[in-house]
Amino acid sequence: MARSNETFSKKEKEKKKAKKQLDKKEKAAERKANAVKGGDLSDMMAYVDQDGNITSTPQTLQKSVVSADEIRIATPKQVNIPGEQPTGVISFYNTDKGYGFIRDNQTRENIFFHVNNLQFQAKENDKVKYFTEKGPKGLSATKIEKA
Repeated sequence: MARSNETFSKKEKEKKKAKKQLDKKEKAAERKANAVKGGDLSDMMAYVDQDGNITSTPQTLQKSVVSADEIRIATPKQVNIPGEQPTGVISFYNTDKGYGFIRDNQTRENIFFHVNNLQFQAKENDKVKYFTEKGPKGLSATKIEKA
């Protein structure tokens, strides 16, 4: 007597597969039966209120007038307080090329300086007082004195 090629586990897998396909077909038929076609556009619209919540009713907008002067695109990195001269330490100085950077004591940001703005013979780690002005690539230190 010859043995069957189908084992018990194969039969079980095939039964599960057939049941899964049948369930899938039933769900598709149910979706088709309950589908609402050609719904109104207003049923599909959603609105956002002032607090950011989604609602089904349109909201009335309250327009506010904003002056162009009030809009700030970027925050200034450093503001000099009148009467108070900023201080810092020369963190980098290239004598060959004639430029360097001062690390500000208060904001810890690096400020570019050129050798022409030095009022003394400088070297790295010197404590300095200076003024800043807006340069083509950002802030530049001017009138640099030893502190």
